Amino acid sequence: MIAINAFNTGERLMRYVRIDTQSDPTASLHPTTEKQKDLSRLLVSELQEMGIANAETDEYGYVYAQVPSNSDKKNIPSICFCSHVDTAPDCSGTNVKPVLHRFDGNDIVLPDDPTQVLSVRNAPYLKEHLNHDIITASGLTLLGADDKSGVAAIMEAVSFIMQNPSLKHGDIKILFTPDEEVGKGTAKVDMQKLGANFGYTLDGGEAGSLEDETFSADAAIITIEGVIVHPGYAKGKLVNALKVAGVVLNALPKNAWSPEATDGREGFVHPVSVNGIAEKATIQFIVRDFELSGLQNHHNRLKAIASEIVAQYPGARMEYQIQEQYRNMKEVLDKCPQVVAYAEEAIKRAGLNVKKESIRGGTDGSRFSYIGMPCPNIFTGMQNIHSKLEWVGTKDMAKAAETIVHLAMIWEEKS
Repeated sequence: MIAINAFNTGERLMRYVRIDTQSDPTASLHPTTEKQKDLSRLLVSELQEMGIANAETDEYGYVYAQVPSNSDKKNIPSICFCSHVDTAPDCSGTNVKPVLHRFDGNDIVLPDDPTQVLSVRNAPYLKEHLNHDIITASGLTLLGADDKSGVAAIMEAVSFIMQNPSLKHGDIKILFTPDEEVGKGTAKVDMQKLGANFGYTLDGGEAGSLEDETFSADAAIITIEGVIVHPGYAKGKLVNALKVAGVVLNALPKNAWSPEATDGREGFVHPVSVNGIAEKATIQFIVRDFELSGLQNHHNRLKAIASEIVAQYPGARMEYQIQEQYRNMKEVLDKCPQVVAYAEEAIKRAGLNVKKESIRGGTDGSRFSYIGMPCPNIFTGMQNIHSKLEWVGTKDMAKAAETIVHLAMIWEEKS
């Protein structure tokens, strides 16, 4: 029987979230913030204390480690477990103060901001944690369970494996990445050093969830060049690029085609920033769909809308650029079905019902799947991510750790 201590897993998370690891989408450095390395160094130290002498971190903040095979079997695939150390720039990650609550069914008022209230009304999944411990921040910051709950689950699972050498497994690779939240989680990863055949990210939600499909994702950048003249003599001549950009944004559908108006398998187009001056303005979008054909249709529609508007302003010009971000990992995972099948079995062995889901977003696993390591995503329990009401249940993190242990054993058994 595998019994992971939920309290210990919670203590790990509370230790990790106190370290500010917020990434920066505007930075061109790797990692985008040096402070991410603070957690990387702590994780290396803890792994070494477990007896994993080869644990190391590099100049980019990645953590690599390996638990060697203890099986007599040969040719067992190397399996990687991965989570990211950074937190999202959407909400402050500075001076996070984690709070442990025993959920008794009543509303939870966060201590540093009484307007932040967690309840079954706004978080129905809390009902699954009645009389169990959950962790929140204090009300002024996000918690950082995305993805430090994954980090905690992996660390607790590795600790359990190291303390129980009778559990047979092949080579287990451990990887912690920086900058996942700003789309650069795999930018500097050394896949040769990692040396894993298959992988699993621990970056999911409710207990039992298993995600083998993500959006395919692009960025779209519309650059508008106006006609600039002295404003005192501009009548009939000036074309203000900022105003044209505003008209383009106003032309987008009000109740469709956006994150706030779509769900399930619907894609969307989402403006994320507007920058510029009267002479030249840029609008940056993220474009998402599960199908590549849908992604292209979104681009065609957005470009057509913008082109039609810009054409109404004599002298104005427009450029439309596409930047690929990541692709739906299902196309790769369908070619090696055992990766997902073994995860389903591990979740069941942990006593949970499997919830197959599609991610309306992406993970490091999206990119890993296309650079040689097929990599679905497994739950950690995190909820309300990127917000001051973020929370996670300690029992969910413990079940995630237990699932990791079962997965390592299943790969050995079936090889």
